Amino acid sequence: MEKQHLEKIVNSLVGKAIVKEVMSLKLAVALIQKVEEKAREMDMRVVIAVSDASGRPVAVHCMDGAYHGSFDVALNKTYTSTAFQMSTKELSRLCQPGQDLYGLQFSNDGKVMILGGGEPLTVGDTMIGALGVSGGTATQDTELAAYGRAMLKEVIACL
Repeated sequence: MEKQHLEKIVNSLVGKAIVKEVMSLKLAVALIQKVEEKAREMDMRVVIAVSDASGRPVAVHCMDGAYHGSFDVALNKTYTSTAFQMSTKELSRLCQPGQDLYGLQFSNDGKVMILGGGEPLTVGDTMIGALGVSGGTATQDTELAAYGRAMLKEVIACL
């Protein structure tokens, strides 16, 4: 009986330490669909990208009428959010003239995007990917990406 109790405790602790969720195609598409619904409510046509934790694209949806230039921008927002483990809005403040990271946006062959609309996606303290939205103003893209980040747990629970 004592051994079983000890095993339960160990499994409980280990289970909390290990994030079992990964950015699957199914999760990425379900999250994108939530963001698309919100974009339609806002009367926006955007490109929505989701990458895994390494910044590799998992899914990209281009809403009808979205700017074709938004495709690369949305992907680069996911890359940036995973590479620096923060939102692109937060990074943009750090990259302003006179700030510590000024000039960073010119690194990585132009892939660093400091326009709002990129959000890291986390489960607990572990980043599993990122969401990038492009097609509106920086404020609108930021709002949509933050909405997507906030919906992650709900989307995971529904899968």
